Amino acid sequence: MNKLLILLSFLLLSFCSYSQMAKDYFNSAMSKANLEDDKGAIVEYTKAIELDPKDAEAYYNRAVSKNKLQDFVGAIDDYNQAIKLNPKHAKAYYNRGFNKYNLKEYIGAIEDYTKAIGLDPLDAKAYYNRGYNKSNLKDDEGAIADYTKAIELDPKDAEAYNERGISKNNLEDFKGAIADYTKAIELEPNDANTYYHRANSKANLKDEQEAIADYTKVIELDPKFAKAYYNRANSKANLKDDRGAISDYTIALELNPKDAQAYYNRGINKANLKDDQSAITDYTKAIELDPKYAQAYYNRGINKANLKDDRGAITDYTIAIDLNPTYTQAYYNRGISKSKLEDYLGAIADCTKAIELDPKHAEAYYRRGLSKLQIDDKISGCLDLNKAAELGVTKAYEVIKKNCQ
Repeated sequence: MNKLLILLSFLLLSFCSYSQMAKDYFNSAMSKANLEDDKGAIVEYTKAIELDPKDAEAYYNRAVSKNKLQDFVGAIDDYNQAIKLNPKHAKAYYNRGFNKYNLKEYIGAIEDYTKAIGLDPLDAKAYYNRGYNKSNLKDDEGAIADYTKAIELDPKDAEAYNERGISKNNLEDFKGAIADYTKAIELEPNDANTYYHRANSKANLKDEQEAIADYTKVIELDPKFAKAYYNRANSKANLKDDRGAISDYTIALELNPKDAQAYYNRGINKANLKDDQSAITDYTKAIELDPKYAQAYYNRGINKANLKDDRGAITDYTIAIDLNPTYTQAYYNRGISKSKLEDYLGAIADCTKAIELDPKHAEAYYRRGLSKLQIDDKISGCLDLNKAAELGVTKAYEVIKKNCQ
């Protein structure tokens, strides 16, 4: 009997000793975590868990440290164990959802945030994060509902207004988006991203001047915001301010030299200013960055044609057609260049293809008619010219009067 009592006493003392040691390791781990020594914290939490494998908080805290070190898979494993030991651990569900988001497991993240909300219905950030994951799944209506709930719980959450604005913009509710961005700006007046999003929505409403004002504010707050320069250039271009657009595209390209679209757009503005050679240079750069950019080949072809380089133009139109075999205007323009080089049969073939793709292409009938006259196919040529006239090409009447009477 005495031996049994002594054994029980020893076991109790040993258990108490292990329990105290586990707490010591746990406290040591917390101290290291507070000092941003997460690797050291993980070592100490692990020792605490070895001594007390049913301590949900040790698993939870170790998961937090793993999360900080971007070991998302390891963190999820620990949150799983914390939840198994404490199924009502709302923060474990919340944090596990965050790690799943980082792994692009959006559906799983939504499930975890839903569980967290069920345990803590007043957690505004859980609604916000669930909404963010829904938006990543293109469920903008669901996202808006969650952001709205987050705002009800925390009316000063500027980011919730901003994200709700993005979802509204995605649903083409541009006015609603602008209202949300404006509220976010009232709460956070120095957030460049919110001004940027509001500018985009204004541009979508064709309110280019207001969009420019917002893009300008973005640039004041963040002078290296390449997309703000790019989009401001787009708005200036829409207002026919080609020089202003060129200036902004140039800065955007200094900040992001690999933006093929910016070179392409700047080429358009230069072409509008009749600077064909410079436009060709920009289209060439766009093509270097994106060799399958059919529109860039097409536009470069136009500029080459303007400079009387019809052979070069034909080469570019041909590549554009190879990349996009239904490119009606490329066939039509190649036909024009061929006719200038007196390749009338080639011109007829290209205009015919343009007409096949667009039976109401009046200019293609006109050009084909002219080429047919050049090879003495008067009857067919006059039929094409009459068709062009019917479709609205008034200059065809003069040719008909001279050649088809």
